[in-house]
Amino acid sequence: MTQALPPVLEAHALTKVYRMGEVDVHALRGVDIDLVESEFVVLLGPSGSGKSTLLNILGGLDVPTTGSVAYRNQDLTSAAEDELTEFRRAHVGFVFQFYNLIPSLTARENVALVTDISESPMSPDDALRLVGLVERMDHFPAQLSGGEQQRVAIARAIAKQPDVLLCDEPTGALDAETGRLVLQVLARVNAELGTTTAIITHNAPIAAMADRVFTLADGRLRSVVRNAQKAQAKQLTW
Repeated sequence: MTQALPPVLEAHALTKVYRMGEVDVHALRGVDIDLVESEFVVLLGPSGSGKSTLLNILGGLDVPTTGSVAYRNQDLTSAAEDELTEFRRAHVGFVFQFYNLIPSLTARENVALVTDISESPMSPDDALRLVGLVERMDHFPAQLSGGEQQRVAIARAIAKQPDVLLCDEPTGALDAETGRLVLQVLARVNAELGTTTAIITHNAPIAAMADRVFTLADGRLRSVVRNAQKAQAKQLTW
């Protein structure tokens, strides 16, 4: 199904070189990748393989040393900083390993931070309902478990109804049972909202959930595999 749909993000020949003292560190070495409308992908690889760098470039948080990135045929590589800011604000939701919630705000208020500056957001209540936290909306982060805090972070990311949801090790700080619950929420968002979703992880079993799996190593894209059947999060073990 995803093959017939248009790409949302396309990147070609991406390289990223960091200068550390007198040493050049090659984080990406000629990576080609596309994220297709409404698909669920996993970017798999060990620490240091270039996954986070790639995600940051796709999301407009960083720029490549060479290569190109386009969002719906709009060139992001030559975009000015204010254009990248608008791209991130309007089209991309981010979920990170650590939840980055404001401790003095309730779950609803944390989500409202995004909806207040978005053009056509869903309500904070609806976003929290989608992630299964309708009864915890008025709780503060300290009153929530790690998994609940991550679900608030997901609600905050999807409340502006982005085209793309980029998740950097979203289960990395969670135990396996809680991690599976968070992955169920991400799969639900992808299925119900049609949000193109990319998860980066070093946890190989998560790849079974994906439409496609991109495996990186040493800054290079080693393989792209399409799963014939997708596993449900509750079926995963690690």
